[in-house]
Amino acid sequence: MTEFDPEKFEDKYANYFNELQRAYKNAFEHMNERYDSELIHAIDQQVLNESEPQYEDGEFAVDLPENPYDRVQGVIVEEERFEEILDVYVERIERELHRVFGVER
Repeated sequence: MTEFDPEKFEDKYANYFNELQRAYKNAFEHMNERYDSELIHAIDQQVLNESEPQYEDGEFAVDLPENPYDRVQGVIVEEERFEEILDVYVERIERELHRVFGVER
């Protein structure tokens, strides 16, 4: 595991690309096993591909693009259900970021 340095996270893609990829992949695999795989793939490819992981005050967070529901195409899902699953997915990514970087919550 790479030693986490919050200052290096400012340039996260240069310093922590592999760790970020691992956290997102772990979250994807977890979600794909538990929810509709078509929806999880759509969220992954059409929403989370534009997300931005952040680190501030000891916490990781995932900033989503505007109007995530409107971005999803090719899958029929009610907006309320989409929002529920997206919230679970984002929470899982944040949990994986903490785990991969060894930062306690």
